[in-house]
Amino acid sequence: MSDTDELVIVGKYNTKFNNILGINLPELEIYRSNGLKTHMIKRKHFKALKYINNISEIINSPDYVGINPNEEGKSLELIKVYKDNVMIGIKYDERKNYLYVSTMMDIHQSKIDRRLHSGRLKSFL
Repeated sequence: MSDTDELVIVGKYNTKFNNILGINLPELEIYRSNGLKTHMIKRKHFKALKYINNISEIINSPDYVGINPNEEGKSLELIKVYKDNVMIGIKYDERKNYLYVSTMMDIHQSKIDRRLHSGRLKSFL
């Protein structure tokens, strides 16, 4: 994300995620870039695009939470079940000390089931 992107606050990090996932991210506001929509179109995440205005709801009440094992402790995944399963990726920028939505996409139920079985995802009640 470049410094010229305008950032919009879309929620606040819930520290309950830390307890569930065994991570230690700070309780900060979560931002999204105005360029997120362009990113989603470029990556062909068209199904998820219709849920871009639901990011705050996904952050506040996800159905599943998980961590990306390739970026352990620095990013998390939140999934909300609508007509489509929608996942957002949230990353922590240590240098600038802020959290931001890095991606948003639809995710198949079979992938959710595999990630629940492996422990990568956990139910959030």
